[in-house]
Amino acid sequence: MTPLELGAAVRDAVAAAVEAGELAVAVPAEVTVERPRVASHGDYATSIALQLAKPAGRPPRQVAELLAARLREVDGIDAVEVAGPGFLNLRLTQASLGQVAVRVLAQGPAYGSNAAAAGQSVNLEFVSANPTGPIHIGGVRWAAVGDALARLLEASGAKVTREYYFNDHGAQIDRFARSLLATARGDAPPEDGYGGAYIGEIARAVLAEVPDALEQPDPQEVFRRVGVERMFGEIRASLHDFGVDFDVYFHENSLHESGAVQRAVERLRSLGRIYEADGAVWLRTTDFGDDKDRVVIKSDGEPAYISGDLAYYLDKRERGFDRVLILLGADHHGYIGRLMAMCAAFGDTPGVHLEILIGQMVNLLRDGEPLRMSKRAGTVVTLEDLVEAVGVDAARYALARSSADSTLDIDLDLWSRRSSDNPVFYVQYAATRAASVLRNAAEMGIAEPDPEQVDLSLLTHPRESDLLLALAEFPQVVATAAELREPHRVARYLEEKVAKSAQRFWDDCQVLPKGDEEVVPTTAARLLLWRATRVVLENGLRLLGVRAPERM
Repeated sequence: MTPLELGAAVRDAVAAAVEAGELAVAVPAEVTVERPRVASHGDYATSIALQLAKPAGRPPRQVAELLAARLREVDGIDAVEVAGPGFLNLRLTQASLGQVAVRVLAQGPAYGSNAAAAGQSVNLEFVSANPTGPIHIGGVRWAAVGDALARLLEASGAKVTREYYFNDHGAQIDRFARSLLATARGDAPPEDGYGGAYIGEIARAVLAEVPDALEQPDPQEVFRRVGVERMFGEIRASLHDFGVDFDVYFHENSLHESGAVQRAVERLRSLGRIYEADGAVWLRTTDFGDDKDRVVIKSDGEPAYISGDLAYYLDKRERGFDRVLILLGADHHGYIGRLMAMCAAFGDTPGVHLEILIGQMVNLLRDGEPLRMSKRAGTVVTLEDLVEAVGVDAARYALARSSADSTLDIDLDLWSRRSSDNPVFYVQYAATRAASVLRNAAEMGIAEPDPEQVDLSLLTHPRESDLLLALAEFPQVVATAAELREPHRVARYLEEKVAKSAQRFWDDCQVLPKGDEEVVPTTAARLLLWRATRVVLENGLRLLGVRAPERM
């Protein structure tokens, strides 16, 4: 029995008590049960009686006793105790607890999935680095977090489109092209241009592709066209090697060339959100909580920055997406108000149709000192620098295991170690150990146990119970991480619950016979538990885009 199933059983007990006239309350949509901090308090606990006491007009302990009497009749629940002011402490039967392993193996790669977001069509935009240089470490964080979030939403039943906004319109592209042209001519890049070894590499690649580029009527346009495509090709290749691929690469320039900006303005005008003043076209964002109205079309007829946001958001909604999620860096925090006002101006609900997630800065440390410079990029630490230092698995795990809204320090020395103080090594080693136990059993001629034939009531050791309880939590962890947009919850769960419990199980519970020892009845049950543990570790790591190796 998983926490979700146990919560449903408690809710059913409330519903039955209401139907019988014992309680006069609204039946909650769902009931949360949690692992108590003190093991002697049972396997799970819930405060539902305290929550219902006031609307029921009854003392909390009295409500708890009513529910306890019904819960004691539920198959799989061994004991129910009313504690303190009205908490319900629940203990499962060993057979019910052991069935968690059977369920894990029956569902396999699907264990942990849910249907909470079924029917939702989600557009998830992340990374979207300007194609003027390699991806810096802040963008790399969004690559890891964004891809993990997409996997979580898919595991919750949503249809997710990963989208990269290709910023190929504006002054930064002009500066990039001028920098390439100057370098190709042997000159220093302009003061407002881009430096670093990669500029020379791209410039040489343009000349290799278009040998007469410098003799063309408009050489800057050649370096712009070919150079941007070369740079973006490198960005796509770097992300692919990092395990991140996108379904859509949307070109900003297309918004201006297709008339999408004007269509967005006309839509807002029809809704009464647009007005004209001082020769410019304005959006009434102050009607929706923004600190000031925003210019959409400047007095010289040129579109303002927000015009692209308007057109892009409307384009996503017209493509049929129910939810638009955008992951932005810390320097974009000031944009949230105007983007939410934009959403409301179109008649949508901020926080529902549009969500903005802000990620904080990432600092790389070596020998306790921050890294400030990339040899290739010249000014920033890049994706390639991180991967070269610690590898893809450690990089993705390190970037995704902490809340994205907090500044992150990554110690390269720590994350490159092959020891238990390296979190990703610790979790991957637990997965490897599970594979090793199963492999050794096969080499000893011990047949793979049939989950339906194994006596799981033999799993009575406290370490076995702890591990089973940890495995049972996985579906709830996945659902919560998806709902709250917090992939780090999966990483922490794998470390603090599964890998830790598996280590203690290994230390205290012998699985395979040694020497001349015979196979004992607990062998099959414990092998089954190791198989289930391996599945959960594989599934959890896959949500983070990290491998679960067979050997290390």
